[in-house]
Amino acid sequence: MAEHLASIFGTEKDRVNCPFYFKIGACRHGDRCSRLHNRPTISPTLLLSNMYMRPDMITPGVDAQGQPIDPRKIQEHFEDFYEDIFEELSKFGEIESLNVCDNLADHMIGNVYVQFREEDQAAAAVQAFQGRFYSGRPIIADFSPVTDFREATCRQYEENNCNRGGYCNFMHVKVIGRELRRKLFGRYRSFRGSRSRSASPRQRRDREFRDRDRDRDDHRDRNGRRPDRYDRDGGGRRKHGSPRRSRSPPSAREGSEERRARIEQWNREREEKV
Repeated sequence: MAEHLASIFGTEKDRVNCPFYFKIGACRHGDRCSRLHNRPTISPTLLLSNMYMRPDMITPGVDAQGQPIDPRKIQEHFEDFYEDIFEELSKFGEIESLNVCDNLADHMIGNVYVQFREEDQAAAAVQAFQGRFYSGRPIIADFSPVTDFREATCRQYEENNCNRGGYCNFMHVKVIGRELRRKLFGRYRSFRGSRSRSASPRQRRDREFRDRDRDRDDHRDRNGRRPDRYDRDGGGRRKHGSPRRSRSPPSAREGSEERRARIEQWNREREEKV
């Protein structure tokens, strides 16, 4: 029974928990929803509700005075907002993703989702945004259950064929220009190059184990044996075979002629002892 409930959690078959809130962090029914909205107490993702005010808020492509707006002006207005909010959020930590909804429904219009690398960075941002305003409007920041934006976004919108338009219940994510993306997210590339992309405690622990195994393997000889300190008895002799001959390793890799000369020398020494 428990396995069945776990398998349907957050899906349409789940009659207890709201699948839309689980996937998107927002529900058109709000508090009137017949299913539960499990609000996380901690998460790397924040929802800044209704934060982005598009210039064509009333009618798409038309300003408040009823005049058409150049699409380039709309995109410029959006990218100015995007850069502004990115710079403010980046003060709290590394940003994995920043998504702004292009939806028109009340529960999703202007929603901003930011996913930090670490949960404590998101917690610091929530604390800092309490009581703050943006463009004269209060900032409403909450932890969001969304962790995989691929499940939250509308694929039809990405292919320009969503027949539900701005009132779709999945995210219609506004896209920024390539240059702005490179400018904002490119700052993390050099930092990420010195460490693994994921920094979760479990993955850090796995990386330490791999490094430890690699160090152990590096100290094995060609036959797979461990160093001599694990292969000696109390008298200093090897447990199997003749006493070890002391010789310093060559400073550089020997050529074939040098190896043959060294082998001939060993053979002569062995014959003299016999």
